[in-house]
Amino acid sequence: MRNTRRAYLAATAGALTLGTAGCLGGGSGGSGNDAVAAIGCEVPERDTVSSLPTPVIGSEDASVVVDVWEDFACPHCATFAVDVAPQLRSEYVSEGIVRYRHHDFPIPVDEWWSWKGASAARAVQDEADDETFFDFAHTLYENQSEFGGGDAEGSLSTLQSLADDADLDGCSVAAAASRERYRPLVDAERTEAVDERGFQGTPTVLVDGEQVAPRWSDLQRAVENAR
Repeated sequence: MRNTRRAYLAATAGALTLGTAGCLGGGSGGSGNDAVAAIGCEVPERDTVSSLPTPVIGSEDASVVVDVWEDFACPHCATFAVDVAPQLRSEYVSEGIVRYRHHDFPIPVDEWWSWKGASAARAVQDEADDETFFDFAHTLYENQSEFGGGDAEGSLSTLQSLADDADLDGCSVAAAASRERYRPLVDAERTEAVDERGFQGTPTVLVDGEQVAPRWSDLQRAVENAR
């Protein structure tokens, strides 16, 4: 990964209460400057967004609900998103057993990308749909090392390309990230995670309201017990 993650150095010193490594912290991030023009995008300013439905996939009649709180700059969240979530989706979500919900929790691990990555993903949800949101979030986690580290222009250029490759409006997604268009929404979810739920690390995974370690073996066991 690029030279980044000041918060990550502290994050990896601890572990989640369930005994698996996670990203920890309690800092706040800044919005940074709008660098979208530097990548050749001309996107008019748009109002910030303070409310969107929770991103969700899976049948409304599913017998089990899995909630995951994530930070787009957290390497442990990337591991969960790339290695664990696809198994959950293929074995349980697609079969109508699990309803899978995403929640933003920018610790922030990276004070730039933790916030901007969340805004980018929410822009995709807002402009497309929840299924596309989850697919694009997976793409962002697969390419996590390309974001943050103080390289705003490089990060936004990569983001634009990934969005374009997914048949999305790359400039619109990059602008939403750069300007943190969804910051009020993301900030509210972070506040809920910390102040109301007492969460301290990411990823935090709940199965029918009970916290489990973000490993496939633990998650699968919890789903089987709950169904």
